[in-house]
Amino acid sequence: MKVLVTGAAGFIGFHVSKMLLARGDEVVGLDNLNDYYAVSLKKDRLSQLQGMPGFRFEKLDLADTSKITGLFSETCFDGVVNLAAQAGVRYSLKNPHAYISSNVQGFANILEGCRHQEVKHLVYASSSSVYGSNKVLPFSVEQSVDHPVSLYAATKKANELMAHTYSHLFGLPTTGLRFFTVYGPWGRPDMALFLFTKAILENQPIDVYNHGKMRRDFTYIDDIVEGVLRVLDRPPEPSEVAAEVSPSPATSAAPYRVFNIGNNQSVELMRFIELIEKGLGKKAKMNLLPMQPGDVAETYADVESLTTATGFSPSTSVEVGIASFLEWYKGYYHIANEK
Repeated sequence: MKVLVTGAAGFIGFHVSKMLLARGDEVVGLDNLNDYYAVSLKKDRLSQLQGMPGFRFEKLDLADTSKITGLFSETCFDGVVNLAAQAGVRYSLKNPHAYISSNVQGFANILEGCRHQEVKHLVYASSSSVYGSNKVLPFSVEQSVDHPVSLYAATKKANELMAHTYSHLFGLPTTGLRFFTVYGPWGRPDMALFLFTKAILENQPIDVYNHGKMRRDFTYIDDIVEGVLRVLDRPPEPSEVAAEVSPSPATSAAPYRVFNIGNNQSVELMRFIELIEKGLGKKAKMNLLPMQPGDVAETYADVESLTTATGFSPSTSVEVGIASFLEWYKGYYHIANEK
């Protein structure tokens, strides 16, 4: 296939692009290389992709309507994997306009491009953040997600609604993937694993919110990529049941689906920190802080519908995943192992 991957220099986009290329697909990678975090890391990811046959890079901003329209008019894509977005819950409290521009306007441009070029399948990143103030665990795609607690989450919910509209009106097959706390090699510097590792190695304290009483469904990047590719290869069909009765939030009489991609277990944050300490051979100094606005105490994914549809469910343990990240981190930053 010829696949457009947006956010190709980002954490997940890089890994998805790499795997698509490895299996023989042609990839056009799009990224605006913004400075939300170190551009050097994005460029280093990109340099790996540019060394692989079948890859072409386009430096574009999703919110640039004319240029995105031009890209779709010049190139016919079999599939689109939209992973470009302004990420981060806490940053959305400081710079809300960045989220509207990238996550709403940018996504509208992608939908329009897919519609007019009759793309066979649009797969896009949603987020576990859409569950907001939901208290029933594990989070299921059958639950209503109408109470987001951050603007970031609201834009991801908006993406799901926008996608459904295009699936309904134009028959565009769309699948939304609610990612649960993705981590692993080449990860984002604003995420906990990266922040904690850097601080511990530099003998700096780490900020631990809700006084450590947090739980997350940490999902290893290789599992995320496997899920994305399996979903991409299986465009959704309209649900006959949904056509007859009131549809669930995850299915529709249109070619539309939503899935969770998580590790199907909730891990205590303090256990996560212990594993980092063990891997580094150093204890963390902790600033125990209250819950941050827009954050939630626990996430936990029900992945039954993903498993039913694709035959796959993430399973990499945090013990294995953290060790893999730490090995990459030390190599990337040329840090010698402690003796």
